[in-house]
Amino acid sequence: MQGKVLIVTGALGALGKVVADIAQSRGARIAGIDHAPTQTPATAERIEIGSVDLSDAAQAKAAVEAAAKHFGQLDALINIAGGFAFEPVGDGDITTWQRMYALNVLTALNTARAALPHLAAAKVGRIVNIGAMGALQAGAGMGPYAASKAGVHRLTEALANEWKGKVTVNAVLPSTIDTQANRTSMPKADFSKWVTPQELAEVILFLASDAASGVTGALIPVSGRV
Repeated sequence: MQGKVLIVTGALGALGKVVADIAQSRGARIAGIDHAPTQTPATAERIEIGSVDLSDAAQAKAAVEAAAKHFGQLDALINIAGGFAFEPVGDGDITTWQRMYALNVLTALNTARAALPHLAAAKVGRIVNIGAMGALQAGAGMGPYAASKAGVHRLTEALANEWKGKVTVNAVLPSTIDTQANRTSMPKADFSKWVTPQELAEVILFLASDAASGVTGALIPVSGRV
């Protein structure tokens, strides 16, 4: 990570913060982008760009360009921003499908399109998306979420083929992540089986590193002990 410039979307969330902090501790410079507002002052090592709706292409491009201007380069884009909904298909609301598509697919698409010219110029550009184990086979109540994350999987593969030799594009597919929000919503679950944000961060940062130069178009399950 030494000397790398990483954009981390969803940087104020449970996983995004861990990824950004670990990368910075290893010498990376971080541009965090999030929907939540932030008043953290910019430094030479890190900036936080808040109040950004990444499902809006213009806002995503403006945030990416601000990051590139601040650091003078971009080496990796880590797309963590997203959302989850549990809702049956038959009696659910179509707006849930639209919201999942916007939060999971459009955020990744818009930031990737904005960042790709910068990443290609870096010669070792990386994109890492967050898919989902649950999108490999959708369970009951998982239709809108699984369909949107399956869209992230196909987006990853398409970009990997289109930018082969210029930018690597991969996705990690976590099972349930051990966050406070997930513990609250599933209090009777066995938390020890879930994948931790730190474990997931290690795989993400490997894919963002020079060591992963031979990996592109991969969908890598990170399922913890499930």
